[in-house]
Amino acid sequence: MNMINRRQSIERISLMLGGTLSTQLTAGLMGQVLNEGPSVEVSEAQTQLLAEVADIIIPTTDTPGAKAAGVEQFIIRVLRDCYLKEDQEKFYNGLAKLEADSRKSQGKGFVDIDTAGKTEVLQNATKSNKAWFKEMKQFTVTGYFISEIGASQALEYLPIPGKFEGDIPFKPGQRVWAIKP
Repeated sequence: MNMINRRQSIERISLMLGGTLSTQLTAGLMGQVLNEGPSVEVSEAQTQLLAEVADIIIPTTDTPGAKAAGVEQFIIRVLRDCYLKEDQEKFYNGLAKLEADSRKSQGKGFVDIDTAGKTEVLQNATKSNKAWFKEMKQFTVTGYFISEIGASQALEYLPIPGKFEGDIPFKPGQRVWAIKP
């Protein structure tokens, strides 16, 4: 039986996301450290804001959402370990812009507004803060689906593959399969 390795798993996740992952994100998935220089110190407020934004992108439904999966910790680690400080600053400046936009349009910080308000602020960010939002979404989706929660509860999970059956019809409501490296 042919088992896929971690690299093949990452390639398949990349295809699932509709394209290729950045070199830095791919390195982060592999547990590599590309940045040995200085990093941005992330505050508790920024961590909480990342968790809230990620949870609007992948909310809790019949499966736990991005916040429950700890996606914000994944984002912080990958940025710290794999992105140069100037790229980290650019990302966190985008996060600060989202917070400022929330205060301007909603009268409160992002964390303190209701789900409808958060959704509205994020929808506006897809236009006014587009590059940042695209990166945030990529981090969120990648971090979620490689987490234990994403791989075992949001996706169908088979920890030890059985025999290969290439054409099995899905049952109504069945989730897609997770890829276990």
